[in-house]
Amino acid sequence: MRFKVFKNTVLFSIIFGIILIVISCAGKAGSDKSDNGSEIKEQHFDRLSVTISTQKDIIVGANQTESYLSLLQGKRVGIVANQTSILKLSRQSVVEHDKIVDSEYHLVDYLNSNKSINVVKVFSPEHGFRGKADAGELVEDGKDKKTGLPIFSLHGKHKKPSDALLQDLDIVVFDIQDVGVRFYTYISTLHYVMEACAENNIPLLILDRPNPNGSYVDGPVLEKQHRSFLGMHTIPLVHGMTIGEYAKMINGEHWLNNGVQCNITVIPIKNYSHNSRYSLPVRPSPNLPNDQSITLYPSLGLFEGTNINAGRGTEFQFQRYGAPFLDSLEYKFTYTPKPNFGSKYPKHDGKRCFGVDLSNTKVEKTFTLKYVLDAYHNAIDKSKVFNTDNFTKHAGTEKLQQQIEAGLSETEIRKTWSKDLEHFKTIRSKYLIYD
Repeated sequence: MRFKVFKNTVLFSIIFGIILIVISCAGKAGSDKSDNGSEIKEQHFDRLSVTISTQKDIIVGANQTESYLSLLQGKRVGIVANQTSILKLSRQSVVEHDKIVDSEYHLVDYLNSNKSINVVKVFSPEHGFRGKADAGELVEDGKDKKTGLPIFSLHGKHKKPSDALLQDLDIVVFDIQDVGVRFYTYISTLHYVMEACAENNIPLLILDRPNPNGSYVDGPVLEKQHRSFLGMHTIPLVHGMTIGEYAKMINGEHWLNNGVQCNITVIPIKNYSHNSRYSLPVRPSPNLPNDQSITLYPSLGLFEGTNINAGRGTEFQFQRYGAPFLDSLEYKFTYTPKPNFGSKYPKHDGKRCFGVDLSNTKVEKTFTLKYVLDAYHNAIDKSKVFNTDNFTKHAGTEKLQQQIEAGLSETEIRKTWSKDLEHFKTIRSKYLIYD
């Protein structure tokens, strides 16, 4: 009997405590301020509100305004950004009438609205500032309609900011979501921005973001003679680093022109390790629409150097592959690419492609050659498969095409890059910020 009374008493205390907490969170009319002094829009609540704590969530660098706003105040600021440069004022959300209310902003909009920070210009990478241009498409300079700020393309005539463009800046901010693959050009843009800043003695602030393919390192290592904007450094196809870690490696390995080093400050991600699961809230580019495409991108991205379509011109980019010259008896799945968002001129536009659909297949975060090998083995005319120069740029070596054409298995091919891969892992370990 005493035990039963005790249980009821404890239960009552818990319930009463919860009621007190909820009442203390009741909505108030009026304005509030965030931890950085920025005014938050006035919010009114007609009934009780509950604050949901998300302390264990991954907190990207951009969200940690308390760590970097002071570095920008009173400065003339340039920002390297695109559609992924999103931040939230707080890692808390308020439930109002069963609706989640978030304070989400684009970094450029947020910093430009801060009266103590002078945002002078924006630099945009491949795909443009709003992320709508095709892969490889030249992006022109322009003006942002929302803020009126001038935008200078780093994927047009010039991939490196000129000295003239940096003369009126005191600091540059870099905030772009990467996916951890060598031929994904945002790390090449990072290289050129670091180089330009180093040559002009301008500090670079990097707001770090998770690498969705950051849990492993794999693939052939680029050979120096095959350097291009699709691969500037002697790294594997999948490098397993965040932008912040990669910037440290560029500096530490003296990869910038004449061995110069950039004065970088990295705002690290909180509550993150390389094994953390992270789903990107925004497409990092037009043809990576979801987690499935991002996971498959390291493997299916090699098709970019072939005449085989990898889903461009469909709504399943990097989740399928096919071509008119693949064996129709072997492949029962077919699709027809057509121009769409992010792909004005897809391979085999309007033609029936025979191939494989991976959109609903469970895939692991690994790099594999099995899809490229499968397509090559089942090509009716194998001379149509490779666009040799472009494939070499993506693979980083001439050997991979030669090995595939010679009939080597994936196991045999992997053995030829294992030594270089282990060497890179040793170098990489010096610059890791996260476990």
